[in-house]
Amino acid sequence: MKKPRGAVAAGHPLTAQAAAEMLRAGGNAFDAAAAAFFTACAAEPVLASLGGGGFLLAAPAGGAPRVYDFFTHTPLARRPPARLDFEKVVVDFGSARQIFHIGYGAAAAPGAVAGILQAHTEHGRMPLREVAAPGVGAARAGVRVTATQAAVFGFVEPIYVSRRSARALFESPAAPGRVLREGEAMRFPQLADVVETLAAEGRDFFYRGEIASLIHRQLADCGRLTRDDLARYEVVLRKPLVRRCHGATLFTNPPPAAGGVLAAFGIALAERCRRPGDAFGDAATLLTMAGILQATREANVNAAATGAAEVDNRRLLDGALLDQYAAGIAGRAIARTGTTHISIVDAAGNAAALTVTNGAGCGEVLPGTGIMLNNMLGEEDVNPRGLHRWRTGERLSSMTAPTMIGSRGTLTVTGSGGSNRIRSALVQVTVNLVHHGMDVEQAVRAPRLHYDDNLYIESGFGDAATKALCGAWPGAVVFPDANFFFGGANTVQLDSAGRIHGCADPRRGGVFTVV
Repeated sequence: MKKPRGAVAAGHPLTAQAAAEMLRAGGNAFDAAAAAFFTACAAEPVLASLGGGGFLLAAPAGGAPRVYDFFTHTPLARRPPARLDFEKVVVDFGSARQIFHIGYGAAAAPGAVAGILQAHTEHGRMPLREVAAPGVGAARAGVRVTATQAAVFGFVEPIYVSRRSARALFESPAAPGRVLREGEAMRFPQLADVVETLAAEGRDFFYRGEIASLIHRQLADCGRLTRDDLARYEVVLRKPLVRRCHGATLFTNPPPAAGGVLAAFGIALAERCRRPGDAFGDAATLLTMAGILQATREANVNAAATGAAEVDNRRLLDGALLDQYAAGIAGRAIARTGTTHISIVDAAGNAAALTVTNGAGCGEVLPGTGIMLNNMLGEEDVNPRGLHRWRTGERLSSMTAPTMIGSRGTLTVTGSGGSNRIRSALVQVTVNLVHHGMDVEQAVRAPRLHYDDNLYIESGFGDAATKALCGAWPGAVVFPDANFFFGGANTVQLDSAGRIHGCADPRRGGVFTVV
């Protein structure tokens, strides 16, 4: 049997197809990740954008894993809030609601282009024009809206039809005033031109040239970004946060991002709270997991209350503090926003965990480009001091946490979209793998919980367990089915025998492909 060239788990068929195309052509995991990103900008436009940011956890074969931090950065200067294009909108997930702020005044300096290009330059081996070609083709030819993307558009409809520039791209031709629906085509010919030029001219086209000048002009009277903010943007190469948990080694996103630290905190708590005979889905195990997720939320709130720029991983992962939280969980009385992730491995052993986000998008599309800037200055999750209270010239925090798990010669590559649900998804997928002994597909498909001021319960748990959870957390929200709300943990695994396994999260229409 022919040895596979690699595998990809991504959030859209065309995103996965673009990565697979690079692997078939002899490219490696990093060529595939760049191709997937450019294609996702056309196929998953709410979740991926040249105007956003993200992180790549890169593990070159035989080398040490490193995190490419290309998340968004605060402007170098402030502007009075009264002069900004900055407004509140409410996004309805059906059984939960979340507040976002949009407008040009919500846009932070984007890093996605810089990060993808730098990682490809340092680790890829195919010409950039070939890597960008699938994305250019998808943007120019058009992409049919899938059921999952139609649901995503439905969530952000208050943003994507409230402003003329976004409405011009995303309005349904059959239902004026509404967003695109399943089966309708979305086309981005101007975005195709931008990506094509970017592949030919490189980073300066975006950060010092035509795109930087355009951003400066558009935001001069109502936003915060200037040419200097773009010109001074830098990708930061970081050592991943490394933890030993459940006999496995966890590599994840370090501070100033909060998501990796919080996921590691939850996983470490799960190890301390494990009991002989724990079984996934039984009431006692689920009550413990719900307590762990609540403690993780509380730890995040407590960290934010200190006013620190980032979560202190040394304090949060200190054994004494973990023991304190674990004791609280054990003694608990029973009576009592847009991101996409791509995981790739190749036959040579290279691995890439790429999570990119545009927040909910600022609602405005830069003229002549097809690019919607992010709204990270309007996202409460990444502004722990409060909106308009960020420090100038500083990397914003993020819940994004591309992650790898090494255990007995097996490498698992995972991550998730889902705003503050990312940490919950990663804790549960990891515990499912390393504690409950599930295979990748079982670990990803298993129903999930989330805690954020309330307990949210996905369908799929037994009636008795769900009843016990609702008894312990009165007011808990029970979702009637598997739901987009609980994240999209696209996961691939290369085992010690060189076999490839994986699962793309069905909650977000994911696709897993072996090449």
